[in-house]
Amino acid sequence: MAENFRELIDELRIADELIEIEKPVDIRHIATLVDQSDKALMFSNVSGYDTPVVSGVTNSRKRLAIAAGCDFSDIERRLRDGLDRPIEPEFVNTGPVREVYVEGEEVDLYSMPIPLFSVLDGGPMITAGITLSRDPDEDENSAINAGVYRFLVKEKALTGIDIVTPNNLHRYAAKAYERGEPLPISINIGTHPFELICSTYKARAGVSELAIAGGMRGKGVPLTQCQTIDMPCIADAEIVLEAEILPTGWTQPEGRFGEFTRLMGGLHWNPNVRIKAVSMRKNPLYYALHMPWENIWPSGPIYEANVRRALDEAGVNVTAVNITPGGCCHWHAVIAIKPLPGDGKNAITAALSVADMKHVTVVDHDIDVFDHVDVEWAVATRVQADRDVLIVSGARSKPLDPSLPPPGPYSRVPTTAKMGIDATIPDNVPRERFHRIAYAYADEVKLEDFMGPANGAAESFSTIAPEELAEKILLLITEQPLYFAEICEKFVPHGFQAVTQALGVLHERGTLWQDAEGRFCLKDSQFAAVPPKR
Repeated sequence: MAENFRELIDELRIADELIEIEKPVDIRHIATLVDQSDKALMFSNVSGYDTPVVSGVTNSRKRLAIAAGCDFSDIERRLRDGLDRPIEPEFVNTGPVREVYVEGEEVDLYSMPIPLFSVLDGGPMITAGITLSRDPDEDENSAINAGVYRFLVKEKALTGIDIVTPNNLHRYAAKAYERGEPLPISINIGTHPFELICSTYKARAGVSELAIAGGMRGKGVPLTQCQTIDMPCIADAEIVLEAEILPTGWTQPEGRFGEFTRLMGGLHWNPNVRIKAVSMRKNPLYYALHMPWENIWPSGPIYEANVRRALDEAGVNVTAVNITPGGCCHWHAVIAIKPLPGDGKNAITAALSVADMKHVTVVDHDIDVFDHVDVEWAVATRVQADRDVLIVSGARSKPLDPSLPPPGPYSRVPTTAKMGIDATIPDNVPRERFHRIAYAYADEVKLEDFMGPANGAAESFSTIAPEELAEKILLLITEQPLYFAEICEKFVPHGFQAVTQALGVLHERGTLWQDAEGRFCLKDSQFAAVPPKR
């Protein structure tokens, strides 16, 4: 597994998940090129800039799995390991991020290849900065908060910071503002995706997201002390901005911003940030986290971990969870379970209690939660709306939900309606009604083996009288009912036609019958299906 961002880029290159573009590229074209690509992109020749730009690193399951050093389905488990067994950061006295250093008047954000994403954005913005902060009421030994925010470039050494949503950093900045003091922060660009994933996790106050990332890594995240502010930075980052949130308050308009909803947000009122120093590796890579997809995908494992934990505490046996990208990896979950009676509804109520979860579909474990056609088929064939659709009104909402009316004059957070669909097989319906069509020998016979010219004679079968084979079949179905295909499998040397003729003999005798699931048995046996009453 990669230890840092630079090693991850090497691993993506080896896995053929990175395209390196050496032709000159206008920085205005980067976002749309990343959007067209099914792999991460590295632009080594951005017109007017010396630093290469990397983007699209975490916007697929495969690349997230490469970053985590495990299957995508195991990332959720690694996150739970981090939550259950966090490892505090490890302070070091050096690190690659200290190889190049400028401060004061030498700071020049204009020289950094910070791209524009949407045509409606307010300007170029830093999107991949893991922002470290600390409660100003606490001492230097208190927990370090980590989050990901947008920093819209305004001047050579000045940005905004998009912290309109109430969170820990918003609270810290408000405290500093009330005192008329700046709040020191370090902005870490180009870090391991574990830090990115955990920085989007809403940990309660006093819990360090970096310690969760350490639990995922299996060792502490390396930190080193900044030089111009009393805050650490991530020692193996590509670029670090030492900065302060200025005590200007939420008075400066900026934006618009593209949001995780894949829609444009409105104008935001945000504080300003002064960049005091920049430290970086030699020949750094600038990571432009692609909006919105690289903002969306890392949230999936977080919500999956929370959903699994909620259902586990509810006593529901979960087999798979898909936090869907169509639901912006925030609002929709498809959950497969092995249900006991009533578990479908219990799973819905438990899952809807998780954060911003809005719509939940619960299916049986025979449904592939990552196949939208399979899930839709379950809804179509197993759901009665008046019995299986649950609606909860007046639940907590995320203000960015565009289906809700705008907040009122006092920025009151609106509430939302939540919905769950129980697409598990109803308890009072026979299971055989849900046996899928399955083709004989589907695991053995492959079309490509039969393509091209014939290379031999057709298969021949041994001869047997229909009456003789009928007696052999009779012995088998006396002991247990068998499907037609199962009977054929017992007598492969005699061929399909012989089995058909032998069953015809039994039909003529009037001894052949079927059980409730359609398997052949004897007419007067204990297995024989009983005709419905009319």
